[in-house]
Amino acid sequence: MKFKSLIITLLASSIFLTIIICIWKILATLQGLSFTNLNFNLNLLLSLGLVITCVLIGKKFNHNLKIFILSLSFTILYTFLNESSPMWFSLGIFLLILFFTNKLKKYDLKYLNQDFISEKIVFEFLSLFAIVFFALVILFPFYIMFVTSFKTQTALLINPIDLSIDFSKNIFEIFKSYFVIFKTYDFGRYILTSSYVSVGTVLITLLFAIPAAYAVARLNFFGKTFLSTSILIIYMFPAIVLVIPLYTVFSQLGLRNSVEGLLIVYTATTLPVAIYMLQGYFKSIPKEIEEAGLIDGQNWFGIIIKIIIPLSLPAIASVSLYVFMIAWNEFLFSLMFLDNPKTFTLSRAINHLTGDAETPRQYLMAGSVVVTLPILLIFIYFEKYLVSGLTAGSVKG
Repeated sequence: MKFKSLIITLLASSIFLTIIICIWKILATLQGLSFTNLNFNLNLLLSLGLVITCVLIGKKFNHNLKIFILSLSFTILYTFLNESSPMWFSLGIFLLILFFTNKLKKYDLKYLNQDFISEKIVFEFLSLFAIVFFALVILFPFYIMFVTSFKTQTALLINPIDLSIDFSKNIFEIFKSYFVIFKTYDFGRYILTSSYVSVGTVLITLLFAIPAAYAVARLNFFGKTFLSTSILIIYMFPAIVLVIPLYTVFSQLGLRNSVEGLLIVYTATTLPVAIYMLQGYFKSIPKEIEEAGLIDGQNWFGIIIKIIIPLSLPAIASVSLYVFMIAWNEFLFSLMFLDNPKTFTLSRAINHLTGDAETPRQYLMAGSVVVTLPILLIFIYFEKYLVSGLTAGSVKG
């Protein structure tokens, strides 16, 4: 069993490391480096030697010191045996090896002697490879968008597939596209409009969703069962089906071409799922806490404000993030309802620029980065609240 596990560990881990190094070399060519070949066989032998060393050493020495020395030694050996490369490329190799050797910290001879460990090892490295692969698939288009935003029109015409960034230019030249879209194309106004619509949608949705979700979770009234089971029925209809009647009604009411009209539409489309998410969380809160509040003289409004909301902050944060992302990224309704550039949201503004054949491509990419980056940073920061808010309501007792 130990010999089989050892062989599988050596093969799976060394092949994984070799593929990751080859991917790093391919990505480095996008920054202007050139390699005659990937040296797959040589990298495989080096990876195999690193894995054997990690397994044999095991937990005999300080872990942090061990992975640092091994990573540094492998990087130096790799640089010596392969083609010459700049410092940033070697630093990337060092960081990859550092991550890899840290992953191997539990893989000693004692660990490999467990039952069914071979299947577990194969699954772990297949999972790691899948994560790396899908991360590349998702991030590569954003990388192209990001790099193109730093190009000039001349550079794009000379070599449209060049994905490197010329850091020899000054800051103004590198970020010229961003200065232009804010000064010439008025992207500052679009950011304020999108922020106003998104934050407004969150506040209005929460204002209605919290009491409605509490009523569904706690109160008894006629039609409660039907309401709680059919609350998401609006999502059975594609948005394009709702656009035409809403366009007609909003035109008659004078709400078309206004951000207030968007607030109404966005609230109506996000309210059902907000109620559904919150009522599941409210049901997980023990009723005894609310009964204690009633004994202390609180009414139902006071219970919601002073008890339910403080206890439900993770769920409320996750709902707020979800609603904000929908309102920030929504395009169809803004396309149909907004014609005046002064009322454009960011997504509508990008579409407007795309329709102009004279708009340089680097400006479009810079605008796309401005649309994507804020919501990406917000999601990364609040992701922990999103996970806790979505899962907490599923646990009873």
